[in-house]
Amino acid sequence: MYVHVNAAVSVDGKLSSRRREQVRISGADDFDRVDRIRAAADAVLVGVGTVLADDPHLTLDEEDRRVQRLRDGRSGNPTRVVVDSRARTPTDARVLDDEATTYLLVSDEADRDRLADLRDAGAEVIVAGGDDGRVDLRTALDALEREGIERVMVEGGGEVIASLFDEDLVDELTLYVGSLVIGGRDAPTLADGEGFVEDFPRLDLVDVARVDDGVLLSYET
Repeated sequence: MYVHVNAAVSVDGKLSSRRREQVRISGADDFDRVDRIRAAADAVLVGVGTVLADDPHLTLDEEDRRVQRLRDGRSGNPTRVVVDSRARTPTDARVLDDEATTYLLVSDEADRDRLADLRDAGAEVIVAGGDDGRVDLRTALDALEREGIERVMVEGGGEVIASLFDEDLVDELTLYVGSLVIGGRDAPTLADGEGFVEDFPRLDLVDVARVDDGVLLSYET
């Protein structure tokens, strides 16, 4: 499976403010670039924190891209995937509408009644629990691959991205750096979690481009 992490951060590396509300960091040209990446992906993956904070739809913005996917024998929108260890996704979340298939990746500790409600709301559930009550991402991605998903676009948040780097599961990172400062010691960053103290993930910078009023950095691992 190919895993492409895409994110937008402020100059000081923040994904959003300490309130964890959505902040507009990039502009129209970058939004179109992100939509193109989504259109090329088999699935778009986020953590449950992103669902709770932003209630994203995770579908394509441009109708012509949906049409082209259908012409190519694919679904109109990529599959949506939520990493949600304890099944906290609201049953009325927009990612559970009928615009695309949605998988919830949960741990063994997720409440079974809650999972039944989420299945009734339209979710496909994959149980991939690790020893710590969190989703084992390698096991979960293997399960998605068995469902025919070969290319995943990851859109956040910082905990999920950090875990993917920790498990050496990232193949590509595109990072838009906007021209603003957000600040705040409690504001989410690109890679949250416990952080690395050794064996830091190393990236190869392959391209730098100005987009809108910011800079797009492209890396391979």
